[in-house]
Amino acid sequence: MSRPPPLEPGQRIDGFELRERVHRGGMGSLWRVSRPDLTQPAVMKVPAIDEDPTAIVGFEVEQMIMPLLSGPHVPTFIAAGGFEAQPYIVMEYIEGASLRPQLEQAPLPAAQVASIGAQVAEALHDLHQQHVIHLDLKPSNILFRPSGDAVLIDYGLARHERLPDLLAEEFRLPLGTAPYISPEQVLWVRDDPRSDLFALGAVLYHLATGQRAFGNPTTIGGLRKRLYQAPTPPRAHNPDCPPWLQEIILHCLEADAEQRYGSAAQVAFDLTQPQTVALTARASWTGRLPIGKRLKHWARSLGASPQRRNVTQQLQRAPIVMAAVDLSQEWEALADALRATVRRVLTSEPQARLACVSVLKRRIGLDTPTDEAGRNLHVQRLVQLQHWARPLALPPQRVTYHVLEAPDPAEAIIDYARANRVDHIVIGCRGVSGLRRYLGSVSTRVVAEAPCSVTVVKVSRDEALEAAPAS
Repeated sequence: MSRPPPLEPGQRIDGFELRERVHRGGMGSLWRVSRPDLTQPAVMKVPAIDEDPTAIVGFEVEQMIMPLLSGPHVPTFIAAGGFEAQPYIVMEYIEGASLRPQLEQAPLPAAQVASIGAQVAEALHDLHQQHVIHLDLKPSNILFRPSGDAVLIDYGLARHERLPDLLAEEFRLPLGTAPYISPEQVLWVRDDPRSDLFALGAVLYHLATGQRAFGNPTTIGGLRKRLYQAPTPPRAHNPDCPPWLQEIILHCLEADAEQRYGSAAQVAFDLTQPQTVALTARASWTGRLPIGKRLKHWARSLGASPQRRNVTQQLQRAPIVMAAVDLSQEWEALADALRATVRRVLTSEPQARLACVSVLKRRIGLDTPTDEAGRNLHVQRLVQLQHWARPLALPPQRVTYHVLEAPDPAEAIIDYARANRVDHIVIGCRGVSGLRRYLGSVSTRVVAEAPCSVTVVKVSRDEALEAAPAS
């Protein structure tokens, strides 16, 4: 292959006219391009083929992966050209800025860090559901559309579980960006989506503290330290960092992938609902880890051999399960049957998160928030929900409780599931009556409209009456 001539404005490549160069780096350049049939702004990515060979192979990887991606969190793929002439990728031009400039303003307020993190976590979850691990998540590879949606760019180091891993076949050194690369990537494991969660934790750490969690090591030995050395707790750098945010960040940055969040959706869940985050010892650390924990990390790193698990396998192990619980006293048997079903689901899915949800049917602003004795109905329902879940004996970090107030229970359940990326709803069905058959039950609507799988639990009317307390 001969070296292509230098690119100039006005030059045409396969019908695309180069307008202006918008970026030039060591790995290549980006050009704004036009073509008569294009209906959106476009950019052409051209590799520097005389640079590091990993950049050339990475460009091949990106050409394989990008046509398979879709959705708001990735640039729309338009075209690609092979290496026999001028290699390129043409994609949608994202108008928004990258996250990189915001590092100059760090530390940012906790609410802003959480908002950014939730948007990036949603983008990662969407990417993982398309069988792709990014493996080079960093602020400069995160853009934001005017709508606020995070967009992940640069798939040169990515891994698609259904395609050959060209980088693993040709190279034997850790590939990634030093401040963000995960411990398992240092050990040359490239098929675990939780590597992206580690990188997300490093990004959040920088935004929350203004410091890099692991510095910027330049040697393999320096990279290996993250296998056994935890970062300084964020609150030691920034006392204004709240415990819940430190808990989330350090949970992402666990050296052992099995100790991290199970999925990006679970990270987004906590970042959007900080009041439900279960605080562990991580939340209160302000100095170095206890000596016992440091020695444990060091000993584990000596024989470190991460368990191999691809994207699909990991997401199946770590769903968000929603239990839609009817706490009406006359349907206590249904609540018991629902709990038994939830227990079976959680037993088969060891990293699942459970969101216990009950809908308080009331018209906000019209119905009174208290009962005749002056007791708050929302608080009462929350206590009942916690009591319902207690026999499941789940650790606090695996279960949350949510009382929704809405006039339409079915709509409230569906909206909650959609907003929180729920994977599985378990809901009870009260049975069939003439009026219910005509209007449609809550469970029927949830089955029809929910964005995920739904398990419906049902008991007979006789069972319900036997379980109901005597009046």
